[in-house]
Amino acid sequence: MTSVFQQAMGDGFNRLHPRLQRRFGVDGERDQGCIGTGVMDRVWRGGAFTVPFLRLGTLRHILFPETGAAIPFTIENYAYRDTYARPTLTFVRTFQVRPHRRRRFDATMVHDPVRNVVVDYLGTTQHLAVDLDVSTDGAGGLRLRSTTQTFRGGIRCPGAVTGDAEVHETWDADAGCFRIRVSVTNRRFGPLFGYHGSFTTSYVPAGTPVPAAVRPLRENPPDQIWALPPSTASSEPFM
Repeated sequence: MTSVFQQAMGDGFNRLHPRLQRRFGVDGERDQGCIGTGVMDRVWRGGAFTVPFLRLGTLRHILFPETGAAIPFTIENYAYRDTYARPTLTFVRTFQVRPHRRRRFDATMVHDPVRNVVVDYLGTTQHLAVDLDVSTDGAGGLRLRSTTQTFRGGIRCPGAVTGDAEVHETWDADAGCFRIRVSVTNRRFGPLFGYHGSFTTSYVPAGTPVPAAVRPLRENPPDQIWALPPSTASSEPFM
C-alpha cells in the first residue's frame, strides 16, 4: 500500500530528503516500521494555567505537564490497515521525563482521499481528529501544520480551547540524525507545549507483526468523523 504521507503529498513527496522519504514512506511493504531513538534537548510548557489541561491529557496519552532538558525519547511508526481497511501509520512518542516516569503522546494517521488531507487521530481512543497540512520546507525537510479539529462524531472543537500546532522535521547530514521541533500555541493565551531535539532510526522489516501496544484502543469510523463540510474548516486547531 502507498504510505499515508506519499498519498497526501503526491509529487511533493519526492522533494523530501531521501532519508525523510524512507522515514515517512513506511508502508508495510518495504518497511513495516521505523523506530526513532534520541534525546529531546528541551520539553517545555506554557504558564501555570496550562498544567491542569496538560495533566488531563495524560489520561489519553496526548499531552503531559512535565518539562525538562536532555529527556530520552523514542518514536514508533508502524504501518498497517485498520479495521476499516484504511492505510494507517502510528506515531507513538515516549518521553522519559523522570527516572521512574514515562509519558506517551499517541497518534494514528490516515489519509482522507476525498479531501486529500492527513487526518491525525490523537490519543488512545481517537476521540480527537485533526486535519494536517503537509508540505516540504524547500530544503528537503517536512512541515506539518494542524488545521480543523473535531471531536469524535464530527463536533467542532471550540476555538477557545484549541491551539495551532507546527512540526518541522529535517535530516542533519553532518550529525547523522533527524532533528525535530514541535510547538503548540493558542492565539489568545500564547505558547502551550512543545519540544525539540534529535534522534536516529532503525527500520522494522516488512511482515513483522505490529505491536498491540502502539495501536489505539478504539478506532473512529470514517463516516463519523466530519460533520462539517471542508469549506467551513477552522484555522484554530489543537494537536
